[in-house]
Amino acid sequence: MIGSLLYLTASRPDILFSVCLCARFQACPKESHLHAVKRIFKYLAYTLSLGLWYPRNSSFDLHTYSDADFGGYKVDRKITSGTCQFLGNMLISWFSKKQNSVALSTTEAEYIVV
Repeated sequence: MIGSLLYLTASRPDILFSVCLCARFQACPKESHLHAVKRIFKYLAYTLSLGLWYPRNSSFDLHTYSDADFGGYKVDRKITSGTCQFLGNMLISWFSKKQNSVALSTTEAEYIVV
């Protein structure tokens, strides 16, 4: 189930964080994790019209954004960082990673990510 959801995240970035969070517990899953995965599938069933769309006649201006969250994940308080790249107004790439260190402030978290 997690594998099929990970494959689907290429066109549905709205479920990326939830799927990756469930994938962290794939080695030792509990009943609550199965319910979370089923909830993601239910969300997908009711939001079929959402997804990425790349029209032909759009601009080619490249924009990149990045951010870091210090201690947002309450289990281990590690930094989560992410970036996304837009070509015109179309999302072409994104990345999210849980860092190996713990930061004491937002400034320190963004410094570690850089």
